[in-house]
Amino acid sequence: MPTHTTDGRDEAAMATARARLYELLAATFDGEAETTAAALDRGAFAAVAEVFPIDIETADLRGDDHDAGSLGVGYDNLFVVPGTHYVPPFASAHATDPSEAFESDSRYHTAGEAGELLGDPAADMARLYAAAGFSPERGGDIPDHIATCFEFMRALCEREAALLEGDGTEANLDAVRELQARTLSQLGWIDRFEEAVASSDTVEGVFAAIARLARTFTAWDAEEVVQADQQPSETTPT
Repeated sequence: MPTHTTDGRDEAAMATARARLYELLAATFDGEAETTAAALDRGAFAAVAEVFPIDIETADLRGDDHDAGSLGVGYDNLFVVPGTHYVPPFASAHATDPSEAFESDSRYHTAGEAGELLGDPAADMARLYAAAGFSPERGGDIPDHIATCFEFMRALCEREAALLEGDGTEANLDAVRELQARTLSQLGWIDRFEEAVASSDTVEGVFAAIARLARTFTAWDAEEVVQADQQPSETTPT
C-alpha cells in the first residue's frame, strides 16, 4: 500500500510520530513523573510545540530543573487529591450536560447536573474501546480519563502505521482512521480541561503548558484525521 501523500509526506512515519506523542501525553497524565521529567530534560515537549502554527509558550516545557519528585507532587495536587487546585482529569467532570441516566453517590455528582463521575462520556469511550477490541491499562479504570483517551489514540496510530507499512487493506485502514476520527470528536472537553489546569497550575506551570500542548495537538490531529477520512476511498465507487 502506498504510504506517501500527494505532498510527499510519509504517512506511516507520521502515524508513528503521532503515536509516540500520544504515548508521552498518556504517560504524563497518568502520573509517570520520571517519564515527564526526562521528556522535559531532552526538550521533547518544546520541540513538538515549536512545529505548530499556533504560538505556544515553551519556557515551561524546557530545562532540567523539574525533577520527578516535584512533578509527582504537582501531579497529585492537580489530578489526584481533591483540594483547591484539583482538576478532574476525566471528561465526565467537564461535561456541559447531565447524563441521560445516572445514579451515583460520588462527591462529583449532583443529580440532574453535569460534572458527574462515569457519566455519558465514559460510556461513549467504553463503546469505542469495545469496537476496537482495546483494553485500557491507564486511567485507573475510568474510560474517559485523559490518559486512557491518549493511550487509545496511541494504539490506533500504531495500528495505522502497521497497516501502512504492511499489507493492510484499504478497508482496514479506513476503519482505523474512522475510529480515530470518532475518538477525536469526543475530545472537545480538553478545551475546558486545559483552561481549568491553567487556572490551577499557577506555581510551576508545567502541567498547564503540557495541557495547552495537548489541546493544540488534538485539535490539529482532529482536523487532519477528519479531512483524511472525508476523502473517498480508492476502493469505493464515486
